Amino acid sequence: MSNSTVPEFHGILRSFMLRVPECIQECSGIRVFGKRIRSLVYTTDVAIIRNCNADAVIAVYPFTPQPLITHSIMQAADMPVFAGVGGGLTQGLRVLDLALHAEFQGAIGVVVNAPTKNETVRELIRRIDVPVVVTVVSEKEDIGARVEAGTKIVNVSAAANTPQLVRYIRKEYPQLAIIATGGPTEDTIRETISAGANAITWTPPSSAQVFKGIMEAYRKGEPHP
Repeated sequence: MSNSTVPEFHGILRSFMLRVPECIQECSGIRVFGKRIRSLVYTTDVAIIRNCNADAVIAVYPFTPQPLITHSIMQAADMPVFAGVGGGLTQGLRVLDLALHAEFQGAIGVVVNAPTKNETVRELIRRIDVPVVVTVVSEKEDIGARVEAGTKIVNVSAAANTPQLVRYIRKEYPQLAIIATGGPTEDTIRETISAGANAITWTPPSSAQVFKGIMEAYRKGEPHP
């Protein structure tokens, strides 16, 4: 066997799993506590997390963060977790409390939403020992102020405008680590990587979508696909 060949082992039952697009391996990745992270699966579904080959989880959701949810995700995950700690509806001291709790539970990093105040970002960076990832959604945001507050990693989520925003940030702030949404196809992922993203967030199909194909096969009397 060649030294360049990566041996791979998997069981029969768990060979059916979700795999992130292979093209994500083309990005540089971000090394956090010695772990190189290129792909982050964007979900809070523990069944998906447990059956996915992403390098990490980005666990953000549209409700106020709850430690019980963070705990459940980290207990189920066999990969590092970046935990959402608010910054939109949830502000101020509560964000700091949630971040401390997430770190104590084992999160490899915390993620704050775009409306988070710079004072909060600064205090988070001062108080916790895991990376603080700041979400950026538009070129209208004062990214310079984020950097001045101590931000080292941004999470770019600008829908179809993501590659353009990544390109702008990379040009203005060459040393900033960039996580970005990759979009729905390999072409959009490659465009985002080319623009300067170090790591890509990937939105997997839902459990219901995965189940749909399986149930269609069962209804036809066919084996599990």
